[in-house]
Amino acid sequence: MKNLADLRDEISTWKNLEKRISDALELAELADPSLQQELEAELTAITNQVANLEMTTLLGGKYDRGNALLTINTGEGGTDAQDWAAMLERMYLRWCERRGFETEILEQTEGEEAGIKTVSIAVNGPFAYGYLRAEKGVHRLVRLSPFDAAHRRHTSFAQVEVLPEAVQEDPTVVINPDEIKIDIFRSSGAGGQNVQKNATAVRLTHLPTGIVVTCQNERSQMQNRENAMRVLRARLLDLAQIAADQHLSDLRGAYQKAEWGSQIRSYVLHPYQMVKDHRSGYEVGNSLAVLDGDLDGFIEAYLRMKKE
Repeated sequence: MKNLADLRDEISTWKNLEKRISDALELAELADPSLQQELEAELTAITNQVANLEMTTLLGGKYDRGNALLTINTGEGGTDAQDWAAMLERMYLRWCERRGFETEILEQTEGEEAGIKTVSIAVNGPFAYGYLRAEKGVHRLVRLSPFDAAHRRHTSFAQVEVLPEAVQEDPTVVINPDEIKIDIFRSSGAGGQNVQKNATAVRLTHLPTGIVVTCQNERSQMQNRENAMRVLRARLLDLAQIAADQHLSDLRGAYQKAEWGSQIRSYVLHPYQMVKDHRSGYEVGNSLAVLDGDLDGFIEAYLRMKKE
């Protein structure tokens, strides 16, 4: 039924676009000067919609239509790397906002001085995973460090992991409750007394695989447990896909340490501004716009490269 609903929505989108074009052509044939401004606006809207629909034709993977689980982990670089992870979190949240995707922070661990050590974000919306899978890998930042008294140039790294969110009905992932160890403890870090005084944080350990998932953001123990299960299902789905193909995982790719030489993209803020994707070769000179969520060019270039 879900597949049927998805196909109906897709066909309806194309039929509505076809009707808009037909209506616009009929108005154009009237050759009425008073309609010129209205027709130009409609032409721009139709062109943008066609471009967006063309992008979806590049997304044909099994899970591309579904939601995504995005995780950012700090790499080499100390405090600068933790600050860099927080900058990436903001970048992806702004991009999701532009796309109209819903986001929910499932788990976040703050850094000692600044930034974050790790964050997991659930991204809900059509083709969320299909787009975001272009972002998995190591991201490198070059800038003058605000945490260095001498204000020297520093290089920082962060690892971005993107997994498809496995729905409970997905037959690929079957979780036996007897194979899960559940630990309850008090939340740590920021959040106020109401968060920390009660044992609401949840740690799940999947005994057969050794996967450990911790969630402590919510005040409710039940909500933290549900969020932890969402993350666990996504990680088990990832393992199942890797096991199905020993040579190449379309979902995760080969794991690389977040350090020199392993980056998929470089963000340079000093001595010049540039963001370059080392896989597709796509680059732009406005680093600040990219860090503000302008990622569509990089995603499209990567998807076209993969398609070719």
